[in-house]
Amino acid sequence: MRGFDQLGESATLIIETTSRAGPTSTRSIDPISLGQSTSRSERDHLSQFEIRPITPTIGAEIVGLDLAEPLDDETFAGVERAFLDRQVLVFRNQDIPVDRVLEFARRFGPVSLPPIAPMHPDHPEVMVFELTEPRGAGADTWHVDAIYTKEPPKATILQAVTLPETGGDTYFGNMVAAYDALSKPLRELLSDLRAVHDISAPMRRAVDKGIRKPEEFEATCEKYPPVDHPLVRTHPETGHRSLFLAANSTTEILGLRERESELILPFLLQHVTSGEFHCRVRWEPHTIAFWDQRCTLHYAVPDYCERRVMYRYSIEGEVPR
Repeated sequence: MRGFDQLGESATLIIETTSRAGPTSTRSIDPISLGQSTSRSERDHLSQFEIRPITPTIGAEIVGLDLAEPLDDETFAGVERAFLDRQVLVFRNQDIPVDRVLEFARRFGPVSLPPIAPMHPDHPEVMVFELTEPRGAGADTWHVDAIYTKEPPKATILQAVTLPETGGDTYFGNMVAAYDALSKPLRELLSDLRAVHDISAPMRRAVDKGIRKPEEFEATCEKYPPVDHPLVRTHPETGHRSLFLAANSTTEILGLRERESELILPFLLQHVTSGEFHCRVRWEPHTIAFWDQRCTLHYAVPDYCERRVMYRYSIEGEVPR
């Protein structure tokens, strides 16, 4: 269990980690290292809820905030700052209806229609994931949602509806940290390159799995032809540079010879999915996760064989730059 406290004007974060196999450990972290300002006004609005980092690199649980209640402007500003700083936010014990989640999502931007069905029967903006055998369904590879579209989403909210007894966790990776960890010569090489993203590969796997019908494959591939985006994109709000690719649909790097692309692309995917850039979210009933699609990728662990139902809300994005 991780705890978060603020101590006086120093605003030192105390993070306690309890291991199943050992005692509790405590360590202090300068809040600046987590991207949080120490100004009085920012501490005041952040003090309305707790931010509990999941790892030093990415992710946080937001404690003490009830999303069933509308957020005032000050509280919303605190959530938005935490979202940009930590990239992945987790809200526990949020037993709230779909329309309330939509209201929260729309504070961050318009909610887009899902590129692929099935949709919620009463709320077409909401995509419904229902699986009992997740292997090969598409989410069990490292990916960015709808990266194969011209304007991939800004962010995604995932709401736990029905969960297996155990399993079904989700990993998230920080592509800003992964980019920063590359050597300067490699960052310079990648800075002006573009990569191709093609939905046909994950759709073909879904058809082979029996999750999608062959006619869906043809219609979806016609609707979403291959697109190319910068391999290194600039976050429109933070200005941070990050890698931007996905294991399930990024097929080649433009401007390189085929052999060069075949060497560099797997290396980048292996690098960005390295453990030091990750956090793991364990789903519990009434959990909501909210993450920044512009600088993260994620992976759904396919280790369960019971019914799992999730609602996905996608916030409209922009053309990557």
